[in-house]
Amino acid sequence: MAAKIAFFRPHRLPFFTFNSPPRPIAKPLFIPLHSYATSTTAAAAIAFSNLSYGPSLHKGHSPFPLELPKYHTSGENVTSLDEAAFTRVFDISALRVPSEICSTLENRFRGHLLNWPRIKNIARVSGDEIDDEIKTILPNSDNRAESESEAEAEELVALNRRIYGKAEGDGEQLNSVLYRDKLARTFNSQGYVNFRNLAKISRPKKKKKMMDGGEKRGVKGVGRNDMAFVEVVECEESDADDFSRLLGEDFGKRPKWRGSTRLLLLDEQYANKMLDELPEAIKVAFQEHDGQCTRSAFELVKCKLTLLYDYWQLNEVLEALLPKGMTIPSAFETVGHIAHLNLRDEHLQYKHLIAKVVLDKNKPKIKTVVNKVDAIHNDYRTMQLEVLAGNNSLVTTLVENGLRFQVDLASVYWNSRLATERQRLLSCFTYSDIVCDVFAGVGPLAIYAAKKVKHVYANDLNPCAVEYLERNSVLNKLDRKIEVFNMDGRRFIETVFASQGAPPITQVVMNLPKDAAAFLDAFRGVFQRHGRDEQRTLPRIHVYGFSKAEDPEFEFHQRIRIALSEVDFDVEMHRVRLVAPGKWMLCASFLLPKRVAYSRTGQHL
Repeated sequence: MAAKIAFFRPHRLPFFTFNSPPRPIAKPLFIPLHSYATSTTAAAAIAFSNLSYGPSLHKGHSPFPLELPKYHTSGENVTSLDEAAFTRVFDISALRVPSEICSTLENRFRGHLLNWPRIKNIARVSGDEIDDEIKTILPNSDNRAESESEAEAEELVALNRRIYGKAEGDGEQLNSVLYRDKLARTFNSQGYVNFRNLAKISRPKKKKKMMDGGEKRGVKGVGRNDMAFVEVVECEESDADDFSRLLGEDFGKRPKWRGSTRLLLLDEQYANKMLDELPEAIKVAFQEHDGQCTRSAFELVKCKLTLLYDYWQLNEVLEALLPKGMTIPSAFETVGHIAHLNLRDEHLQYKHLIAKVVLDKNKPKIKTVVNKVDAIHNDYRTMQLEVLAGNNSLVTTLVENGLRFQVDLASVYWNSRLATERQRLLSCFTYSDIVCDVFAGVGPLAIYAAKKVKHVYANDLNPCAVEYLERNSVLNKLDRKIEVFNMDGRRFIETVFASQGAPPITQVVMNLPKDAAAFLDAFRGVFQRHGRDEQRTLPRIHVYGFSKAEDPEFEFHQRIRIALSEVDFDVEMHRVRLVAPGKWMLCASFLLPKRVAYSRTGQHL
């Protein structure tokens, strides 16, 4: 057997097939992957008809006698991962067609092509390309000139026109010397106006990429792909055709190779089938081509499609690696270049293995994978994180709602899941509002609000968070509209409301779900020292909290009433998200009651 390798580029999105022939879908057959290592022949015998349509690690066969990691119940961490164990080879059929009509035939045979996710239906054959300049001098019986003398005369006229610089009008291209001379003359007279591509001309040529063996690769689209590649399998009986290329066209059968060709990968149900077993649309195309042209390649070939480790998705790899019945941890939070996992206890034995797969499947965007070790217990709301894969840097830059934020997850708090809630809250603000953010963190809401409102007072107890808050304000050029404080929440509320000359605060945000409701007592008597003023604008307060009660809104409302020592006021409740089974994060919005604002400090009404 002889093999030629064909390469292709993967699609990021799968093809969708319309009007395709019905495919019988049987119940999937699940086979432990380590059985491929012990018996590859048995795995190769799995028929496509016994499994669901599409690529799967339970189909095809592995070319390497490798074993997946062995798992132990002793609690020992599993860290090894052999990527070659995920290589799968599939037997398929393909149509080898001239490159000129490949796109037309692809649209024509769309319902009969492979159409696998991230796999292009068209594959290139390495070493089967012809340069366009060389192609023009090759003999072509279909478009041969009427006489050689007329062709030579036309070439002589074209050559003379090019020598004397008169080749622009008839489509002939000037030689490089005359073209540069023409550019220089035009530039001297008209300047840069007519030179839109002057920058491209002056740029140095791109360096050719080097293959593993040191060979230069300059042909676009030809090279080994990290996801998959195709091998064209040719039978030994085709050796006579190879000799016919040396001994002449009359020797043996019609030669298989005539010019640049492509492979149209057929659907998996047509694997190992003869031409008479293919759909009528393909048979008609064969008949039409045989009647029009007899020199170019158009044939049915057998291929081997090899899918590598990089082809398989995150959930497919983890499903194969983790023990049967274990939940697949495929969801994670992305903070800049950091993937933040929240693994369960059952996953801790395989945490390094999971982190490596997450890192591999999300490159180059993800460079670090971390796992939260413990819940947040400190006043600074910082998380204890363990770096599982990638570099150890927890300082990153991210973009949210068009704004850039620098954060250090080791010393500050950040939650990307609240981006939608921040947008909702900002929609409640107006351009004349003055916002007071009691627990601002690194400023995701304060800086976002500063783009819209008149002024923002932002505070946080964590010195590191305040440092990044000031840095992010400058980074987004909003530092003139934000006044930053570093103090306790109660003291901050007393400070900003004690100033008589400052414009009145109209919006107060208290996003500390664990303890925010306990800080509401700071608003009792906040305006008592200024005297009662019926025209004074009272702020609207947005306070966040957690609740595990059966009626979370009622339970959270009761806590707010107790903190304010007031029961006669309206509260709007909004469910932000379900942070855990039976645990809701809520946002309560209400106008500060006058009785609370003008009450004597410490008086319970």
